[in-house]
Amino acid sequence: MPVKPKNSPLVEIFAQNVRRRRIALGLSQEVLAEAAGVHRTYVGMLERAEKNVTIYNIERIAIALDVQPASLLRKNDIAPQ
Repeated sequence: MPVKPKNSPLVEIFAQNVRRRRIALGLSQEVLAEAAGVHRTYVGMLERAEKNVTIYNIERIAIALDVQPASLLRKNDIAPQ
């Protein structure tokens, strides 16, 4: 039985970490999306925990946010700068 993204704690942790880091860097969703090579609406959906993310896109987003990919998947691992 598939699990909806909103019902996965890891998806929520990822969403919170991406949003927290993006805001700490002063980036808009559009700027982050462009830097990561994804669509702006995709970033919004990820930050609202509405969409599962692939390992490939975790890496692309982590590079754009200048963090290690694994840090986006750990609770309270991304602190604002």
